[in-house]
Parts: sequence; C-alpha cells; structure tokens
Amino acid sequence: MGLRVLAAMSGGVDSAVAAARIAEAGHDVTGVHLALSANPQSHRTGARGCCTIEDSRDARRAADVIGIPFYIWDMAERFQRDVVEDFVAEYAAGRTPNPCLRCNEKIKFAAVLDRALALGFDAVATGHHARLVDGVLSRSVDQGKDQSYVLGVLTREQLSHAIFPLGDSTKVEVREEAARRGLTVADKPDSHDICFIADGDTRGFLSKRLGSAEGPIVDQEGEVVGSHQGAHGFTVGQRKGLRIDRPAADGRPRYVLSIEPVSNTVTVGPRSALEVTTITCGRPVWNGPSRRGDLTVQLRAHGEVYPCRFQESGGELTIELDRPATGVAAGQAAVLYSGATVIGSATIVSAS
Repeated sequence: MGLRVLAAMSGGVDSAVAAARIAEAGHDVTGVHLALSANPQSHRTGARGCCTIEDSRDARRAADVIGIPFYIWDMAERFQRDVVEDFVAEYAAGRTPNPCLRCNEKIKFAAVLDRALALGFDAVATGHHARLVDGVLSRSVDQGKDQSYVLGVLTREQLSHAIFPLGDSTKVEVREEAARRGLTVADKPDSHDICFIADGDTRGFLSKRLGSAEGPIVDQEGEVVGSHQGAHGFTVGQRKGLRIDRPAADGRPRYVLSIEPVSNTVTVGPRSALEVTTITCGRPVWNGPSRRGDLTVQLRAHGEVYPCRFQESGGELTIELDRPATGVAAGQAAVLYSGATVIGSATIVSAS
C-alpha cells in the first residue's frame, strides 16, 4: 500500500523529478511550495535564490505535469525568525553560520514535517542529493552534488519520515529525466549561495541590519595593519576583501585568523596560521548506526574530508584530525562519516 507523501517543490529541477518519481512509484503525493519571503521578487537574479514568484509558478507547472495536487504554504515568518535572524545573530557573534543547514533543520524537517504529520502524511520528500540506506543517511552517488552534509543535523526520527528519491542518480541523469517527462525546469539553473541574499552581497546584507562600526585589523603581534567597518563582514579563512594598509613583510597574502565581536577586532596572518588539528564542538546529533571504524569529518558544504578520531564528554565533542585543516570557522557544522554513511554532526565552537 502506498504512502501519503508531501513533496516539497522549490521550483527547481531536483524537487520536480523527486516528486515525479514518488508519484510514479504509486504513492499518494501532494506537492507544496514553501513561500519563504514576505516580499518575493518576480524573477530570479541570475542563478541565485529560490524564493521568487517565478519559482512558485515553476513548481505549480511541474505539479500539473506530474498530475498531483499542489499548494503553497506561507513559511515566511518562521523562515525569517529561524533562518534569517539566526544568520544575522551568528555573524554578530563572530561565527559563520550555514543557512541551508539551518533551513533543513528548522523549516523543512521541523515546521514542514510537523505540519505534514499532523495532516496525516507519512513522509516528506525533497530533491536533496542524498540517500537513505535502511533508514541511515548516506552520500549521493553524485559526489559533486552530494548534500548529505547539510542534512547531517537531522535526527533519526526526522530521517524516518524523509524520502530522498534522487540519491542514486547524478545531476545529469536528473536533468535528462526531467526533459523526458516534459518538465519545463529541465534546464533551469541551480540556485546557489544564500537564497535570501539574491545579489550575493553578504557583507552589504549584514551591514544593513547590523550597521557599520569601524574597528582595527591587527596581525598576530597585535599591530594594527588596517581597518574595517564591521567585524561581521568577515569569516575565518577569508583572503579577499581585507582592507590592509601595511603589507606583510614577507609579501605573502594574509588571511582572517579570528574575529572578536566584543572589541570589533579582526586578526589576520599567514595561511600556515590557519592550520588546526583539534576541533571542539557542541550540540552533537547522533543519527547513524555506529561510532567506530575509520571515520572522516567534513567541515564545510562540499568541503574536503579529513580522517579523524573523536571523544564525547558532557555534551561536548572533541575531534582530532589526522592532518591539519584550514579555514575552520565557529558556527559551521562538523559532520562525521563512516565511509559514505553519516553517523552524526555537531556545531563547531573552536579550533586549534
């Protein structure tokens, strides 16, 4: 007997094909587009964003082709509070958040899933490139499009009501299938970067909300080498956009090493000073079957993976890397893997 499935449809090719596959498999599918912006633009800006009127229309047209009911759910207020305001607050605190990860955690698999279950649906399907193998989250077969990292914060209970139909397909295969099915989004560009910052100007977006406050840029010895208009405009590992008046004596580029929001100070130094081997994390979520074996950790979306070991004590996770990583920023997620299988995640607090 088929399941009652709510298919989240963003207006892109992935979610459209995911909904089509679930419907073709014999499930009772209803499509839903999440209205996440209180004042959506009419059209996308390039390939950025996923919250426009155009996207909702694309989602509706895809649902019509598939032959499933379609609704729009207004999640703008919840999205503003749990994703946008959280994003701003994290930068104000000197951390670097991942809004896509927070949206999955707080919107798609909390607010949406809770409402879906209350309405009698059995599961929520999305177009994420990830697999569920016997209920356990695993990487997509398309390593270049794998999104298991941004799903690593989900709990076992949430994953038990999730369906990811695209995990065994490459993006090329998904687009080809969309064309065969007559879905007009087959060639639609992927959204990227941060959906609620359509022009890609994160620093400008934050400045409008947090204002400008001139502060010093210092080197590792505490010498002032430049100035800035707000520490919230920087992230650890950043190289470009630094207002440095005094070049390094060795002529090599400087990188952001740390951000101190209280004193509004940004510290810069050589790339070698970014190297860390110990990462301290909070809020661990264990959603995999085992914590043993050869483990790796991913520290950014589509980032490199590092062989590692870890210890958990008092709700705190300490991860020891077998080789140094660079650009590890507080606020990002550390997602632990055993092979292709996600075993858990935690939020990075500090690194050394």
